[in-house]
Amino acid sequence: MRTPLQGGLPPVGAVDGAVVEIACDESGFSGTNLLDPAMPVITHASVDLSPDEAVALIRELRTVVPANLPSELKSGKVLRRPGVLEWFLGALQGRSHVLVVDKEFFLVTRVVDLFLGEPSYAAGTRLAGAHPQAALALYEAGRSAGGDWHVFLRAFIHLVRAKRRRPPRESVAEFTAARDALIHRGAGTVLDGVTTERVWDVVTRLDNDDRSLPPPLEPLLPALAETVLHWSGEQGRRVLVTHDEQSALTADRLTRLQRALARDGRPSPLAGLVMADSRDDPRVQIADLLAGAARRTPRGWLSG
Repeated sequence: MRTPLQGGLPPVGAVDGAVVEIACDESGFSGTNLLDPAMPVITHASVDLSPDEAVALIRELRTVVPANLPSELKSGKVLRRPGVLEWFLGALQGRSHVLVVDKEFFLVTRVVDLFLGEPSYAAGTRLAGAHPQAALALYEAGRSAGGDWHVFLRAFIHLVRAKRRRPPRESVAEFTAARDALIHRGAGTVLDGVTTERVWDVVTRLDNDDRSLPPPLEPLLPALAETVLHWSGEQGRRVLVTHDEQSALTADRLTRLQRALARDGRPSPLAGLVMADSRDDPRVQIADLLAGAARRTPRGWLSG
């Protein structure tokens, strides 16, 4: 027996104005283990197909691959077959969107937003961060610093993870030592501004469960934000999302994200989000196939 779906933020009442309905799924989610070399990116895919269109596309897929496939199609078994990926992408032309998120760069944007800016949901729910030039400068300087770079990123993860295994003082000392090592390797242009006092301030807020801060190690929220903004477009359409179940998408986080995306007194482009199982919703299954294909061949896809 399946457990009930958790999370989501269903819309309250009818949604006014121009509306687009999308279905989403991700591939490469690894929790707080954002430095797994086997999964350097996470992909977030979305489609605006109707259920009938998705069913028809799945039916066509089954005609071009062997019939002994499981009830739920997976990209590794389907789209690796010659010509199938090209055909699949052609069928989704103009009806899909993919974000490819480099996990290391995502961590860098969180370092910069938390310790150099004013950390907030508005800043922390955009993949580029509030200070993209500073993040890019740190990323480029850090990647040229050899092993000290991954020591620094691991120290940041240990510092801000929800279930820290060390006392705060030890985690702050580990992070500041890793910061100093990178500064000596030429990354001082950005990291000189990351003061120990600021680090302590952010750690204290996180330890006090300050929910005005987005979870620092959760790329799915900013990926969802970018996806919603893409589909809302210049027309300002409101976006109804059906998403494969994800524990990160709690009602509290989605409510804060919804508010952060609202601009100029207009309703938020995120009209609501409901969870679905990809085994039951053909649109989510198509998004799952697309996300899996993008993660396996990330070059050339839209990057966020």
